[in-house]
Amino acid sequence: MQRIWIPLPHPSTPPPPSPKTQNRAPLPALSIFCISLRRPLSFAATAARIAASAPSKAGEGRRRSAASRWANLTADDNLIAPLTNLLAIGSAVEIPLPSPLEMDATALAASLVPSWSAVVVLFSYLGYLATAGAVLPGKLVPGAVLPDSSRLHYRCNGLVSLLLLLVLSALGVYMGWMSPTVIADRGIELLSATFIFSVIVTFLLYYSGLRSHHKSSSLKPHVSGNFIQDWWLGVQLNPHFMGVDLKFFFVRAGMMAWLFINLSLFAKSYLAGSANLSVILYQFFCAWYIVDYFVHEELMTSTWDIIAERLGFMLVFGDLVFIPFTFTIQGWWLLRNNVELSLLAATVNCFIFVIGYLVFRGANKQKHVFKKSPKALIWGKTPKLVGGKLLVSGYWGIARHCNYLGDILLALSFSLPCGTSSVIPYFYPTYLFILLIWRERRDEARCSEKYKEIWVEYCKLVPWRIFPYVY
Repeated sequence: MQRIWIPLPHPSTPPPPSPKTQNRAPLPALSIFCISLRRPLSFAATAARIAASAPSKAGEGRRRSAASRWANLTADDNLIAPLTNLLAIGSAVEIPLPSPLEMDATALAASLVPSWSAVVVLFSYLGYLATAGAVLPGKLVPGAVLPDSSRLHYRCNGLVSLLLLLVLSALGVYMGWMSPTVIADRGIELLSATFIFSVIVTFLLYYSGLRSHHKSSSLKPHVSGNFIQDWWLGVQLNPHFMGVDLKFFFVRAGMMAWLFINLSLFAKSYLAGSANLSVILYQFFCAWYIVDYFVHEELMTSTWDIIAERLGFMLVFGDLVFIPFTFTIQGWWLLRNNVELSLLAATVNCFIFVIGYLVFRGANKQKHVFKKSPKALIWGKTPKLVGGKLLVSGYWGIARHCNYLGDILLALSFSLPCGTSSVIPYFYPTYLFILLIWRERRDEARCSEKYKEIWVEYCKLVPWRIFPYVY
């Protein structure tokens, strides 16, 4: 522990430091405040005691005034008022504090314990989505035909739910009921709360699946006998809770949370005056991608995750934790690092985003339309098939997983606004590249077993897996 002299500004001149503390570096007020982020009342009381014990040269009246100001501080989530009060104490005080490294570790450890406010935010958000998904209008889309010939139906009202939540959030900010930066301010606590929630949900899904006696493909338990495997991959294909399809619900929650975390980060950048071209490009690309996802939400009903993957920790954690909290790494990085893009760099970035979007959205849409209507025209021509089952027209005649190529280009475009000074913002495209290569290998093995000779012929006609002329 070290004792650090903290000069705090006041309209009047503060007392000079004592000789013993004159050469000690000042500690930023924000760093002190970060330690107490989870318990503002406790820190307020501490600050009041500090102010009350300030050097007598400042005057007894001023000390009492400062103590009074801190005693009246409330425990809301507004990060500006406590900092303002801290700067207004107006006395230079000497207090024992941990070193910066110790302080950062303390703040991080404290933030990893979810506060009640973080839990309330999480459950309010999930409660809203469950209610909106049940009552708001939306297109009822039939899912893929399951092995027992049954078919689930999905109400695709994610776009309406998103727009309504945006309006409600904007109203809350305008009326002063909430801070636009509340999510960014509570980021680590929300991450911790969501992770704990995902673990608990996975155990509940596992044990409820073991007790299931359903014979339908969507609810029939698939138990391997290996606890870790069953817990990780899941036991049931499409478990429900109170009429809510949990798999479809969780992916909607993750995608929407990605947008709201980004918006909170943008508000923080804007208020700090650091919302430059890099920040705007990143925010625009992500917002376009997410809103477009909900515009085409029905295409999700024919994806591998929905029709083939069981709901276990892999999907629950991936949807609720990994998507919103790691896909926003670029936003967090830009919040703390100023990146100035040249016009050429911004133009190249936009070009990569547009190409990635056209390939990703076009390939997925062609696949979805083909599954619903095999004779529908693709690029103005009758689709060409192999064995009457596999599509070799459009993007699917260029590469066997051309949609993965588009997804990788989009992920790269999300990171390029961060420049090249650090590898941290490139975690998402790197992770996605590895994931899609692994998934492509699984898809190839599954399709080879399912289609046999037809798949061999298809691979001869379309030799490239993801990257044309490369892989």
